[in-house]
Amino acid sequence: MSIQDAPLQDVAFQAPSRALGTAGAAEDSDARDARDARDADGLSVWPRSARSAADGDVSVGGVSLTETADLFGTPVYVLDEAEVRERCRTYRTAFPGADVVYAAKAFLSRAMVRWVREEGLGLDVCSAGELELAVAAGFPPERIVMHGNAKSPEDLSAALGLGVGRIVVDSDSEITRLAAVVPADGRQKVMVRVVPGIAAGGHAKVRTGTDDQKFGLSITDGSAEHAVARILDQPHLELVGLHCHIGSQIASVQPYVTAVRRVVALMARIRDQHGVALPQLDIGGGHAIAYRPGEESLNAGVLAGRVRAELEDGCARAGLPVPRLTLEPGRAIVGPAGVAVYRVLAVKRTGEHTFVAVDGGMSDNPRPALYGVRYAPRLVGRPSAVPPRLVTVVGRHCEAGDVLAEDVALPGDVHPGDLLAVPAAGAYHLSMASGYNLVGRPPVVAVSDGTARVLVRRESLDDMSRRDIGL
Repeated sequence: MSIQDAPLQDVAFQAPSRALGTAGAAEDSDARDARDARDADGLSVWPRSARSAADGDVSVGGVSLTETADLFGTPVYVLDEAEVRERCRTYRTAFPGADVVYAAKAFLSRAMVRWVREEGLGLDVCSAGELELAVAAGFPPERIVMHGNAKSPEDLSAALGLGVGRIVVDSDSEITRLAAVVPADGRQKVMVRVVPGIAAGGHAKVRTGTDDQKFGLSITDGSAEHAVARILDQPHLELVGLHCHIGSQIASVQPYVTAVRRVVALMARIRDQHGVALPQLDIGGGHAIAYRPGEESLNAGVLAGRVRAELEDGCARAGLPVPRLTLEPGRAIVGPAGVAVYRVLAVKRTGEHTFVAVDGGMSDNPRPALYGVRYAPRLVGRPSAVPPRLVTVVGRHCEAGDVLAEDVALPGDVHPGDLLAVPAAGAYHLSMASGYNLVGRPPVVAVSDGTARVLVRRESLDDMSRRDIGL
């Protein structure tokens, strides 16, 4: 039976194992040497297990990317399981006593649900679909937080029916709708998402801490306090804390510190007005990762120290008990663990520009078109001694804006049939992928200790055709 005919989720192959980076918080000399070699080889934003070979290939998790592309086809997302698990542990170590909740919107699959559960993290979801997949995969619903600025009746029904731990209220009207559907003998734990008036994030479209966007209830205009008062009057809603997510791809600790200061001040006013000391504070996620060498990422340990210090000092000044902290990293856990692999279909020189077209594009990674994200693709699978030149890597779709990487240096002899690998591709690729031009979404292949296995199979024409019932 051919690979194409086989059940892909059962396909696996073994490759020679290569040592992974140190999984603990401390870094020994061997790990430092490996890191230095990786940085010198241009692999600084790749998974820690990435290694280059003399033949131009790169392995991740001990698995050759060339062999992966040959076996599973391209485009393909490659996800390093050990890297995901190590990043989960890094957050748990940095934030002892806190609830670390993985943001499922970054990437969700049944295997990811299992990894997160086994590493002791909670989960945040934004829809009935994400929630039901997680629970079906064995995740305890009481460790799930549900988000959403416009939760549908189906979302709320699923959350209540499955028993999610906390629902984050995002609007005044949601209080009415939620209170109306909680069973008469039930009481749902909720948090209020507040907007602290902070502009932070890597792009205007992902800044959610300001008053001029769709999320949350403003501290400045009193909407947050009004919502708190309304919830406290609802016998079937239990207000357990405040939630604050200020944006995405934030590389500085200071915006989080400022947010904590402003939210603690609000908690003090709630205590003074209503006699309630809220026991929980959720500071959201949005922690930056590096997509290209030299870019900044947010250090979880530094964040933990500064946030904890501000929280304890602020509560001491206000005479408040220190609430239990929750945070929601998503991209920072799965983003650096992923690599997207494409095959070059065409090279076109037009005037002063060279375009390298690959067999994917904005249907499997819309982020460059949405946010102007810049990646660092690399030729893999063969060596090249030809000096690099600036090219623009474009996709196969019918849009001039279908650009994956603009003005990047690749060897001057790149040609059709070559493989290009794009690191830092674990977050918001498959979860934002579309059906544009009906090319089908790529598979996700997990790699670990020299073994590759399919987590999510490639979307086929048959998959897409079955939804079309118009004849």
